[in-house]
Amino acid sequence: MAIDTCIFDAYGTLFDVTAAARHAADDTPALTDIWATLAADWRDKQLQYTWLRAVSGDHCDFWQVTGDGLDWAMEKAGLSDAALRDRLMNLYWELAAYPEVPDMLGALKDAGRATGILSNGTPEMLQAATASAGIGRLLDHVLSVESVGIYKPSPKVYDMVGRAFGCEAGDVLFVSSNGWDAAAAQAYGFRTVWVNRAGLPMDRLPGRPDHVLDDLEGLPALVASL
Repeated sequence: MAIDTCIFDAYGTLFDVTAAARHAADDTPALTDIWATLAADWRDKQLQYTWLRAVSGDHCDFWQVTGDGLDWAMEKAGLSDAALRDRLMNLYWELAAYPEVPDMLGALKDAGRATGILSNGTPEMLQAATASAGIGRLLDHVLSVESVGIYKPSPKVYDMVGRAFGCEAGDVLFVSSNGWDAAAAQAYGFRTVWVNRAGLPMDRLPGRPDHVLDDLEGLPALVASL
């Protein structure tokens, strides 16, 4: 069965979540030697808080989760600069896309595939990020978990794709840089790609990604082969 719909996670998959701390470090001496650690801690806590809130049923939007994760990471790093916090949060509105993303999406559209984002991000965050990266015209739908009020990997999130695109789960290729997300989507019924940029081990979960890539450059060729 050919793939006709390609759905992407946003943060870490299309958009570089380390970009905010990296850019702030350019003119912030306090970040020069620690920005990579700060970015990693920020991302780890951001994800952990989505899982914990999904399990507890205590939902808040991704902007609050992102701020809470940054507060934890800054305290761990011994940083208590309110202006720096504001700057890092503001930079999250304009995260850079990975270099291969525009051409990759363009190739999928040229091949007649439907494309979209399925993300924990708020609609406002996703609109800003896609506009900043100049990829909005290459996406048919940008779907936020705020429509269902729970974070991934709840099946309620993956259900959104079928409703928006009018497709069956087996017609979808879901692409994520999060191994747990790709595994959960595969268990749901999507065909999946894990973009394993960091060369991490496979997560021990019920689902298992169907394909693993180092980046997104080779995705159009993979889709054409399926």
